[in-house]
This record gives sequence, structure tokens and C-alpha cells, in this order.
Amino acid sequence: MTSLPTPTSDVRLGLVIDLDTCVGCQACVTSCKEWNTGGHMAPLTDIDPYGDAPDGVWFNRVHSYEHTKQDGCGGTVHFPRSCLHCETPACVTVCPTGASYKRASDGIVLVDEDKCIGCKLCSWACPYGAREFDTDVGVMKKCTLCVDRIYNENLPEADRVPACVASCPTGARHFGDLGDPGSAVSQLVADRGGVALMPELGYRPTNRYLPPREQPAATAPRALAAADAAGGLLGWVDRLLSR
Repeated sequence: MTSLPTPTSDVRLGLVIDLDTCVGCQACVTSCKEWNTGGHMAPLTDIDPYGDAPDGVWFNRVHSYEHTKQDGCGGTVHFPRSCLHCETPACVTVCPTGASYKRASDGIVLVDEDKCIGCKLCSWACPYGAREFDTDVGVMKKCTLCVDRIYNENLPEADRVPACVASCPTGARHFGDLGDPGSAVSQLVADRGGVALMPELGYRPTNRYLPPREQPAATAPRALAAADAAGGLLGWVDRLLSR
């Protein structure tokens, strides 16, 4: 197993996602795919997309959940999911070759494809399902927070954000330094009561989710019990919506 690097800074770059304003349009998904198909982790393959066994690599996905609001009417919450760039990432500690690593300078978790042997241990260890195996090249890939955009001085400063953030039409995605309590994203988390995804697992994810402003009614006990029994992402979202 590979030990985590000793941090040299307090910078923790990450995303803040507003579940109140995400409309599930998939713009973040498609822009992520488009940028990274020719970017740092290129190519993101699509194999037999119209055949019997389609396959491909996606760094960002949006799940949609139905729930009951306080007024008794039904509602939909769209839940974007990608790598959370954990402070203590399980994917890094299980990697036998050191291919998965966490950068000490900014907290971004990356994969060195030259060292990756495609064993998939990182994908089994990640509880968030953020790892993608590229069958075309035989290595694991993941969200990089678009390192080839955010540090690219050839781009206008306003464009030095992840592709998913730049493309969001409702402004539901925010990027910045969550290690700085005074940053815009940290203030947003504090003002809106932002939460980490499944913090009980102990991996200390950097990304934060802003819950819907309107607090819906609690889920029916039977449905909530079933979700809790599943013990996965659905159960966690159900509990978040029932707060």
C-alpha cells in the first residue's frame, strides 16, 4: 500500500454543488466528457455506443431522485456525483504501485497512467463510485478537477475553472479553495449548511453539497428503512432530504 504524502499547504481545491439549483440538464456531464476526451486524462473512450454492450468513461454523472415535499407534492432532486478528492482517500492507500496519489500542493487526487496496472483495487475501495476503468487502454481514470484548465495561464482567468463549473447554466457548481475559511466557496458552505457526502465513512471528502432550501417532509418510514438497508448513496441522499 502507498502512504499519503505529507501536506505542504492548506490548499484544498474542490467543488461545492447546490442541490437547490441543479436542474439535471447534464451540461456538466457532457462538458466534462468533451474537455477530458482531449485533455489531461485523454482519451475518454466510447466503445460500441449503439451496440449490445456499450462501454465508456465518464468522470461526472447526475442521478435523479423523487421525494415528497412538505406540501405533500412530489419533487425531484438531481444529484451530481464525481470524485470528492478526499483528505484521506481509500483509493490512494490501496494502490499497490503508487499510481493513485494525492497532491500535497492543492489536495487533488490523480492517477499516473504510466504506473497504473489496471488492477481496479482503487475502484473497489472508493465508496463513492468515482473511479472509471478504461477498457481501451487498461487503466483507471477519474476526475482531475481539470488540472489542465485551472492552471492554464493561456486561458482567461475567468475560464480557469473545471469544465463542469464553466458550463453549468444555473450556477449550481462552484469551485475554489475549501481549505481557506475566507474563500467564497467556504463562505457559501457556511451560509447554506453545506455537507460532506457520507462523512461517517471517515474519508473526509473535500467537495460539499448544499441542501435544498425548502426542507421536504420526511420520507415514509418504510421507504427510508429500505434505503438505509441498501446502505449506499441512495440511502444517504434520502437522509439528506429528510433533514
